[in-house]
Amino acid sequence: MKIAYYMPFKPLGHLNPSGDLIFGTELYTHLNDAGNSCNLVSRLRCRWIYLHPVKLVKLLGERHRVIQKLQNTRPDIWLSYHCYYKAPDLLGPYCAKKLGIPYVIFQGIYSTKRRRTIKTMPGFYLNRLALTSAKLVITNKRQDELNLLRLLPPEKVCYIAPGIHTKAFQFNARARDTYRKTWKITDQTVIMAAAMFRPGVKTEGLKIVINSCAELVKQGKNIRLVIAGDGTCRAELHKLGNERLGESIIFAGKIPRDQLHELYSGADIFAFPGIDESFGMVYTEAQSCGLPVVAYSDWGGSEAAVDTKTGLLSPAASPELFTKNIKTLIDDIPLRKQLGLQAAKHVRDNHELDSTYAFLDTILRRLK
Repeated sequence: MKIAYYMPFKPLGHLNPSGDLIFGTELYTHLNDAGNSCNLVSRLRCRWIYLHPVKLVKLLGERHRVIQKLQNTRPDIWLSYHCYYKAPDLLGPYCAKKLGIPYVIFQGIYSTKRRRTIKTMPGFYLNRLALTSAKLVITNKRQDELNLLRLLPPEKVCYIAPGIHTKAFQFNARARDTYRKTWKITDQTVIMAAAMFRPGVKTEGLKIVINSCAELVKQGKNIRLVIAGDGTCRAELHKLGNERLGESIIFAGKIPRDQLHELYSGADIFAFPGIDESFGMVYTEAQSCGLPVVAYSDWGGSEAAVDTKTGLLSPAASPELFTKNIKTLIDDIPLRKQLGLQAAKHVRDNHELDSTYAFLDTILRRLK
């Protein structure tokens, strides 16, 4: 099957890493590995495109270029990954219609609150137009599925569980010993968090972890917080961490994804609130390596982890419970180990990428 692939938010190989970019890249790789001819047809970014007239002019030229390029080697299907108000797909619906092929969105998001402000209103309506133009909208989040069903009929909405390659995220005993020697861990409990140090909810979430751990140290808990990541808020987070935790915090820096399983293996608990996370790939990765998760239940944490089975979740409205849940897993070692074992099994049973995406292949072939 020939697939025209497009990523309106971030194209393949974009320099700023994120969970969405990883998901989109792995989807592209899977489709090709499954025997399809999946090709990126454009690198045009639609992020806030409606606020930039020059980019809109560029869009017109890109539409013409893509159609001319694909006219003689017509794909069977157009698949756009990640379409929402901030990056509405203004290329896919037009090109698919001109080429006479089905238009499909993977990870379409519909949020009516975005029509309430002047800045986001145009994006809301442009995104809604793209969603209603699609023959099928696939989502990997249950809440997004419910929101999409407010706009689209059930036959146009499909849920597919998100996944990772679990073989790449397994507990590594040797790496655990190496890291804990490097960190000079004796009897401390190692709590880990990982996120990009960028402004907004990522940095806010890391601050919550730092402050929770500082409170636990004040209560006499013997812990070490390890944070993986880097970004423009580095100085701000380092300052807060060093002031509040001193030698009880380690900033591990940006770790290549193919080495992250080693860092997870060195920890005992993974803690990150996950404010506004659509899914939270880090939760899946950490659990796959045998770590119990502490997170907020409002967003992606509850999509990836199961409260009291693979971790401990709490509502964002009660931030003190986030700290309490970390404390519970510090104090109750048997519970911590039990949840860690169940976490690894949960990911292998429900979030193995090759298994979850096998259903996608079947769906797309029915549409062509």
